[in-house]
Amino acid sequence: MNLEDEFARYRAELLAHCYRMLGSIHDAEDAVQETCLRAWHGYATFEHRSSVRTWLYRIATRVCLNALAHSSRRVVPSALGAPGSDPDAIEAYAKETAWLEPFPDRLGTDPATLVGARQSLRLAVVAALQQLSPRQRAVLIFRDVLAWPAAEVAAVLETTTVAVNSTLRRARAELARHAPSEDLLSEPDEPVRRALVDRYADAFARADLAALTGLLTEDVRWEMPPIPTWFVGREAVTRLLAAKLLPGPEHRLIVRTSANGQPALAYYQRDPDGAWHAHSVQVLSVGDAGVRAVMAFHRADLFPWFGLPIDRAPLT
Repeated sequence: MNLEDEFARYRAELLAHCYRMLGSIHDAEDAVQETCLRAWHGYATFEHRSSVRTWLYRIATRVCLNALAHSSRRVVPSALGAPGSDPDAIEAYAKETAWLEPFPDRLGTDPATLVGARQSLRLAVVAALQQLSPRQRAVLIFRDVLAWPAAEVAAVLETTTVAVNSTLRRARAELARHAPSEDLLSEPDEPVRRALVDRYADAFARADLAALTGLLTEDVRWEMPPIPTWFVGREAVTRLLAAKLLPGPEHRLIVRTSANGQPALAYYQRDPDGAWHAHSVQVLSVGDAGVRAVMAFHRADLFPWFGLPIDRAPLT
């Protein structure tokens, strides 16, 4: 198998790896492209002391660490301050902030095929990973997600096994402070989850506030990057939806998709001319009690990553 075939074989998992490190699908794609270029230029000197996969991960990780040395960590609104309470006092877009981005499932392999990969791609977990230092992030991903031996991680990071184990202990302790518990990451069985998301999508499309309220958990969280203001609690979120959703189904078009191993909805809003324009991508966290978190990315530029157009012609 030549290098081109090897790279194609591992590209999807390298993209997921870079996304975990960087918290941005745009930055992850750039890192994978840079990894490809470096691999092509360095393949003549590759001595095959490790597998090609290990070698590619080594290059990708160094690319990510270099990128993180010159960038800010990716954040979500709830990491920046207290929740808001007034839907009429929402702050303006903070485009200068480095916001976390979603990972469209269509870009990767089945998360269940990699050890620990499904949980480690959840939005809340990736957001928590961004709280770690870059080297802590790398060590924890290699050891707890990819299940690499400490000695192999040490070789990639050009350090010692003792240092890797020490960094891992600190990384796990720090992650425990920020990551949600396993109970909060658990989801209903697929038929139940699908039915819940279907009901939510239908209620949102129709702006049926009564139905939406019944589908939200008591402590639901609603965030809207790049808008810094966020809301927590069923009452506060319902007030937000009541203030911002125009009544009637003629104003919204909802397309089902998925991101980070979670259900997601692409939301188009209709302009007066009848055309539909990309509004936001909602990534949902659902549990047995209902929808417990919505991360609504108000980013039209994310739509092409999901294989969706930014603009859609009027429906005939």
